[in-house]
Amino acid sequence: MSASKDTSQQRIAAADDATGDMGSLLRADARDDIDMSSAVADAAATLDRGSAMLVVKRGPNVGAKFVLNQPVMNAGRHPDSDIFLDDITVSRRHAEFRSENGEFRVVDLGSLNGTYLNRAAVDSAVLAHGDVLQVGNFRLLFLTAQPT
Repeated sequence: MSASKDTSQQRIAAADDATGDMGSLLRADARDDIDMSSAVADAAATLDRGSAMLVVKRGPNVGAKFVLNQPVMNAGRHPDSDIFLDDITVSRRHAEFRSENGEFRVVDLGSLNGTYLNRAAVDSAVLAHGDVLQVGNFRLLFLTAQPT
């Protein structure tokens, strides 16, 4: 085991001893990730060829699914948004998701907190199955229909 892993494990053990419940929190979080993986696999299986979906992995409404079924869909805090993300960290008109020629793209609309793709800030980027987007406090998993 590497020194960094040893140190990390020691910190977790120390926190566990100090609080008595840190280990439970970590284990519960791991179970949530496993449950989310199962839900994500089920969601991806329902997609038609050429379609896509966003699944909220983190944020106020974890597990919510948004099917990208229009050529242009906007995401934001405004109640009329196609993808309504109700949190102060999201701009009213935060980003657009565009579908053209079988390709999906995210475009930031000048949002205050930016749009991130796989932890890198982007103004516009092509999306691939499994990409993770960050829009304010929301972490969204991008899924496309996969060949069987």
